[in-house]
Amino acid sequence: RGSAVRRPQYRPRLKSPAMAMFARPAAALLRSGAPRRAIGCALGRSGLAAPACTGLARMFSTRYAKTHEWLAVDGETGTLGISDFAQSQLGEVVYCDLPDEGATFKASETICTLESVKAVGEVYAPADCEVVAVNEKLGDEPSLVNGSPEKDGWLVKIKVTGDTSGMLDRAAYDKHVEAEAKEE
Repeated sequence: RGSAVRRPQYRPRLKSPAMAMFARPAAALLRSGAPRRAIGCALGRSGLAAPACTGLARMFSTRYAKTHEWLAVDGETGTLGISDFAQSQLGEVVYCDLPDEGATFKASETICTLESVKAVGEVYAPADCEVVAVNEKLGDEPSLVNGSPEKDGWLVKIKVTGDTSGMLDRAAYDKHVEAEAKEE
């Protein structure tokens, strides 16, 4: 009966190569040499167990604590700072008391303090961690915390050794901030 119509195979368009790997079958991922951690995530999307998936997902987003810290994890190292909402509540930061490299903290312990013209604010460890670097620029220019709190105004880089699953994504954090602002 005439020529068969070939339907094009559906291929989702994913913006990053890392995300494109989730659209490929697991067998193709194995042949491609993709990291087994990523393969576990792809298998998890198909309904199989994938305990490694949570680590990879964290790598692609910034998470927020209800105490207004943000944490951007890249591999085993995370960058910690305060949110824009927190810096606006704190006021002009005039001094940052940062920890020493190598210092260790338990979740919810004060990792550093920020002094402003209005008050002194404490920054809490989002999880058990070890400080691997501090933002030396803040010694000379603490106002970076106000001008760019979620970029250049980062406070410390940490090696996360504890659980960060209780942290919020951006949408949940924005709702938390909105609810907190209504209480005031």
